[in-house]
Amino acid sequence: MKELAYLNKFFYKYRWRLVPGILFVIISNLFGVLPAPVIRMAFDLVSENISTYRLFNGFERQEIIYKIFGYSLLFFGIIVLILALLRGIFLFFMRQTIILMSRHIEFDMKNEIYQHYQKLSMAFYRRNNTGDLMNRVTEDVSRVRMYVGPAIMYTINTIVLFLLIIWMMLTVNVRLTFYCFLPLPILALAIYYVHNIINIRSENIQQQLSKLSSFVQETFSGIRVVKAYVREDDINQKFATESENYKTNSMALVQVQALFYPIMLLLIGLSTIITVYVGGKEVMNGTITSGNIAEFIVYVNQLTFPVTTLGWVTSLVQRAAASQKRINEFLNTEPEIESGQIIVEELAGSIKFEHVSFTYPDTGIEALKDISFKIEPGKFVAIIGKTGSGKSTLANILMRMYDIDSGKIYIDGKSISELDLPSYRQQIGFVPQEVFLFSDTIGQNISFGLSSTDSSKIEQAATNAAVYNNIIAFEHGFNTLIGERGITLSGGQKQRVSIARAIFKDPKVLIFDDCLSAVDTKTEEEILTNLGRVMHDKTSILISHRISTIKNADIILVLDEGRIVEQGTHDDLLKKKGVYFELYEKQLLEEEIAS
Repeated sequence: MKELAYLNKFFYKYRWRLVPGILFVIISNLFGVLPAPVIRMAFDLVSENISTYRLFNGFERQEIIYKIFGYSLLFFGIIVLILALLRGIFLFFMRQTIILMSRHIEFDMKNEIYQHYQKLSMAFYRRNNTGDLMNRVTEDVSRVRMYVGPAIMYTINTIVLFLLIIWMMLTVNVRLTFYCFLPLPILALAIYYVHNIINIRSENIQQQLSKLSSFVQETFSGIRVVKAYVREDDINQKFATESENYKTNSMALVQVQALFYPIMLLLIGLSTIITVYVGGKEVMNGTITSGNIAEFIVYVNQLTFPVTTLGWVTSLVQRAAASQKRINEFLNTEPEIESGQIIVEELAGSIKFEHVSFTYPDTGIEALKDISFKIEPGKFVAIIGKTGSGKSTLANILMRMYDIDSGKIYIDGKSISELDLPSYRQQIGFVPQEVFLFSDTIGQNISFGLSSTDSSKIEQAATNAAVYNNIIAFEHGFNTLIGERGITLSGGQKQRVSIARAIFKDPKVLIFDDCLSAVDTKTEEEILTNLGRVMHDKTSILISHRISTIKNADIILVLDEGRIVEQGTHDDLLKKKGVYFELYEKQLLEEEIAS
């Protein structure tokens, strides 16, 4: 239950729903137990006066006595119906308070988890797969809701009903009450024994469900690769294996529950038998009436449903505890990137790296080693190097997706760790190497960075990214819906829409992370020409593996194995006859062979 203690703050928040709900539980159970004494009185009325009815056999008064009996029983029946109706009304109020409270808590939890996810750094997402993240915010939260709603409601209901019935039974006969509840310790031991089994198997179910969700999400994301390699049968087999594992774990839990419920029903039936046997002896001794036996049987039967739900409620609580434990694991994960306090009013674009080194914490790969350089405001800087040289890492660190291990990064003379992240990132246009577009219209994807939906500004951004003509060629133009991850667009179109999205922000600093790889040379030149005009007097950083893309940069940084091995202009680097010159010669040779 210590994992579920996290939910106490929600109970306090919605106490004005929980407290009335508990009151409605108590009132509904009061109306639930009152029919038993009414039935006892009716039963005693008949049994005590049956001899009187027979005594007047053959006389007219017998019919009068019969009518009195009939009206009396009708009166008692009406009272029972009224009590049942009142109980039903308060049961409705009980559900309208407690169950609605659980829905509010579910809403708050999903929002809290989702907001916490957004605070976590990129390293967290590298360590955890998407399917598991989704499962915790959906399936796990739903299981927790079953605890804060039905489980709590039925638990309170059972406790209140038990107390009321025990009190009512003790006022009648202590000895008979003791024998009626004799099987309950056995039931308590059974619940205690099953407790740990349900908990372990519930955790196994949730873990397997996360694996299944991750597998499905990954398969659908890469469906084109699956079809291209004709691996449908293999994927189906793997899915069947994962589903079989989930079924096996679920059946293991169901087997425990299937054994638990009959045992409880057996114990309740045993209580009824004991009530009749011991109660009969008490009637013969004259300590109770036959109506009390009927009353006790009603009480025992009233406990049947609450007791049989104990197993179900126990399962709900244990599965909720297992789910809340999984949720707490992520909620207790502190963001590795903490925002600074300095609000960036307007970014000038000065960037300085001093002996910066960085190693990926999850893989141990040292991506950057003692990097130092300076970029003046308004300059066009290019970064080039072989695959794995640290180019993209440099861009991610500049966006502060990761924190460096050593060294210093200064933005406009201030340490990047001291800057307020939202205000800093808002003034940077970032086009990642792996383009991501949302399942929305092209126009909404371009304006994603800002709330503004100025159509003329969107069209201008598309023009500068050399994708305007492609967009208006679609039937619905900028209102064209694109598929998941932009699957309906070509690689080059996706890259250019992503560039338009960055331009739309009108950033002070623009970072391109090798985002022109799927664009032909002519379109690339058009984009770079437009960017030269758009980013005039603004800092631009272009990461590329093609020298033709970066040769006009004010300064070029050449990375190799995480270090800056050369820097300078295109002409200066060619004169050095170093790494940059080798890349240039190699690419010229490749172009000649291709032509």
